Amino acid sequence: MKIDRRHFLTSTVLTGATLATGAAASPGAEVAVPKPAGRERIKLGIATYSYWHFRDPKVPIETVIDKAAAMGVEGLDILHQQMPFPDRAPLTAEHRAYLQRLKRHAFRSGIDLVCLSIHQNFVKPDPADRQVEVEHTHKCLEIAYELGVPCIRLNSGRWSTIKDFDDLMKARGLEPILPGYTEDDGFKWCIECTEKCLPKAAECGVTMALENHWGLSRTPEGQLRIINALSSPWLGALMDTGNFMDNPYDKLKAIAPRTVYMQAKTYYGGGEWYTLDLDYQRIARILRDAGYTGYCCLEFEGKENPDIAVPKSMALLRKTIGA
Repeated sequence: MKIDRRHFLTSTVLTGATLATGAAASPGAEVAVPKPAGRERIKLGIATYSYWHFRDPKVPIETVIDKAAAMGVEGLDILHQQMPFPDRAPLTAEHRAYLQRLKRHAFRSGIDLVCLSIHQNFVKPDPADRQVEVEHTHKCLEIAYELGVPCIRLNSGRWSTIKDFDDLMKARGLEPILPGYTEDDGFKWCIECTEKCLPKAAECGVTMALENHWGLSRTPEGQLRIINALSSPWLGALMDTGNFMDNPYDKLKAIAPRTVYMQAKTYYGGGEWYTLDLDYQRIARILRDAGYTGYCCLEFEGKENPDIAVPKSMALLRKTIGA
């Protein structure tokens, strides 16, 4: 009987997998390949935000790619508002061409594009306003798809009764609820809007990571309330180590089992809004206990020159999170 080369190679692979697992491979069945023994390490990256804290001049994303490559860092978290076109503008052919050039630049630099950090707000009483935010999130999912980015940072949104962000930080992220509404209203709107984004996330193959950010998700209970209400493989938690301002470790531990992506804050030179003294050895144990093996990207939020502070921060993370 004549066996062609393709049939021979397929048979060899299936036979080897069968011997390795001790099970017979039925036709058409997927063969489970056992993972090598040993703990998988957490990969490290840099958020472009580390070099640009929303003050002019805007630091090009390509510049951060080059700096990350020079440090031997593996991944990059792109701040959507750092792109060279308005974040609320419709995607044009020119914008798409830029995304492809950016993807090429990262690939040739040996950098994985791992997250697109976006801004949206689902806590709005007017359904039409919430739909605008849903459509913006859909567009961001398309941007991530164009870039080959597997994850976007999602916000829950906030009441916006404190307009200025500096004032919000002085209030430690706490703001009054809009008159005439309740916190439950906000959660209802956020859950409904997030649910509307899930089909698009699945279509694009992009996971939405809901951050413990300001607003409804500023507590573990609020963050998990939204995630658990939807129970989707395309939605998980983003752990930001610097956004639980008080008693952070128990809170980080609470969200660790649902964490699909994380950002690590450092504050060399003093924080832009506040400074936390974070124990990254302790945080590393929390991650290991939860079995987390994804990416951790640095978000340097201090006032020191990032060309000095970012390498110091990466050295810290390599000794702790990435060890």
